[in-house]
Amino acid sequence: MRAPMRKIPVTVVTGFLGSGKTTLLRHILQNAGDLRIAVIVNEFGELGIDGEILRGCGIGCDDDGREVEGQLYELANGCLCCTVQEEFFPVMEQLVERRDAIDHVLIETSGLALPKPLVQAFNWPSIRNSFTVDSVITVVDGPAAASGQFADDPHAVDAQRRADPNLDHESPLHELFEDQLGAADLVILNKTDQLDETQQQAVEQLIAAEVPPQVKIVRAQRGQLDLHTLLGLGAASEETIHLRVDHHGSADDPDHDHHHDDFDSVVVEADVRSRDAIVAALQAVVAQHTIYRVKGFAALPDAPMRLVVQGVGQRFDSYFDRRWQDGETRNSRFVLIGEDLDRATLQRALDAALGVETQPV
Repeated sequence: MRAPMRKIPVTVVTGFLGSGKTTLLRHILQNAGDLRIAVIVNEFGELGIDGEILRGCGIGCDDDGREVEGQLYELANGCLCCTVQEEFFPVMEQLVERRDAIDHVLIETSGLALPKPLVQAFNWPSIRNSFTVDSVITVVDGPAAASGQFADDPHAVDAQRRADPNLDHESPLHELFEDQLGAADLVILNKTDQLDETQQQAVEQLIAAEVPPQVKIVRAQRGQLDLHTLLGLGAASEETIHLRVDHHGSADDPDHDHHHDDFDSVVVEADVRSRDAIVAALQAVVAQHTIYRVKGFAALPDAPMRLVVQGVGQRFDSYFDRRWQDGETRNSRFVLIGEDLDRATLQRALDAALGVETQPV
């Protein structure tokens, strides 16, 4: 009798905007050794920021830094639950054809995606015999959760709104956060270096109330965990995902409501003179508009390396990821994700924060 075909394990990494998903993927790829990994990145907006960050650590490139096919796949819509048939499904069929060259698949969803419909898609007849969902990993932004942004306690939510003028409106963030936790097989409490022990325990209690008792919660800084903790969990999540409770119903439900359609994504550009200046300018723009997430690259004068800039609310992080390549356009562009965003308005605001006189249109 013929042995059954090996199913390729798939790890789905989900989590709210800015929780550290791309950083976690970078950590896995940089420590994967001989493990052959294909990566699918679900971007939100027109700039492929996450794909570019992952290329910075070698994925999707040959030894000379040139892009090659077959390692990194970018889905640009930002909503996997809406584009499974149009974009995700054809990519999985390509991976089936290359199954002998792949040991594992990593999927990074956008911070706005619902994980449950994606996991359910692995039951589709043409791919269910080739893949199994090894686990759904939900990455939690520890400081954001500790601040009360996702807490069910209305007093905590009110306190957060008073502290941050960007949150003085109703939003779907809390329900989305719960749904991402509800689909998890493993939860990473990230950025614990920014929390004290009491805060960490409080967030763990918040998470534990939203996940099944068998789901493990692990603490991390910048997603730096042993790969044995992250890969090889063997959860076969596609077989049990229908049992997980969520706020949004099934993707097959005609009343399925994509709450994250409320978000906008725009791209702005800048003439960057220093790291401190661009971070301060972006913080000023965030303070004036409903912006949840900032991601982009900056070209600093006389710096041979590309600067990655990422922000969640007023908290920003930046680091150099790779050298600018010969012939590459050295410019500074940023994706802003939030609500009711107008590109021209935000571009003017950034120019003003940088002290640049905006040219009349």
